[in-house]
Amino acid sequence: PAADGACLCSLVPAVEVGEPVCVEVLSDTQAVQGNPMKLTCISCISREEIEPDTRVEWYFNSAEEDTLIYLYDRQPQDLEGPWKGRLQWNGSKDLQDVSISIINATLNDTGTYTCKVMRSFTFNVFQHNYVDTKTIELVVNKEASQDFTAVYSEIMMYILLVFLTFWLLVEMIYCYRKISKADEAAQDNATDYLAIPSENKENPGAPVAE
Repeated sequence: PAADGACLCSLVPAVEVGEPVCVEVLSDTQAVQGNPMKLTCISCISREEIEPDTRVEWYFNSAEEDTLIYLYDRQPQDLEGPWKGRLQWNGSKDLQDVSISIINATLNDTGTYTCKVMRSFTFNVFQHNYVDTKTIELVVNKEASQDFTAVYSEIMMYILLVFLTFWLLVEMIYCYRKISKADEAAQDNATDYLAIPSENKENPGAPVAE
C-alpha cells in the first residue's frame, strides 16, 4: 500500500500473441508421370507491412523462349495455350504462398519453371515496388524412384527377420534337446526301477535299531 492509502498495482509485462512465421520452403523437384505435382513458391512478407497489391507470373523456360503459363492478378487466371486446364492455383489467402500444381504430370513437363512475384506497397503518395523470383528445376520420372533411406530401411528389415528366424530356430533346437534329455532320464529311472526284484519292492529293509 502507498503512503496515502492508495493501492499500487503490480506491473505485469504485456504478452503479445505471435503471428505465424513464414518459412520459405524449397519446392520438390521430382515428379512421377500421371501424378499431381506441386510447384512450391513462397515469398514471405512481414506481418506489419501494409497489405500490398500482388501479381504472380509463372513461366516455363525453354531454350527458345520463356512461356507465361499461369497468372495471378487479383485472382487466379488459367491462360490460353497448351497448359490450359492442367494447372491449378495452390496459394494461400495472404499470398505468401503463391504455389501452383500440375494436375497430371507428363514427361514433357520436365524443365525449368520460374515464379515471379511482384508486390506494390503504397504509403500515402509514396509507392514501393518489389520483385522476387524463384526457379525450380523439375524432373518427371516414369516411375517412382526409391530413395536411399527407404532402401536401407528395407534391407535392415530383412536382416532383422533373418536374425529372428535363426534365433527362433536355435531356441527350438535347444528346447527339443532339453526335452529329449528329460525323457531319456525319465526312461532310465523307469528302467532302473523295473530292474529291481519284486521282493525288494514289497519288503523294504527293516529299519536298523540302535
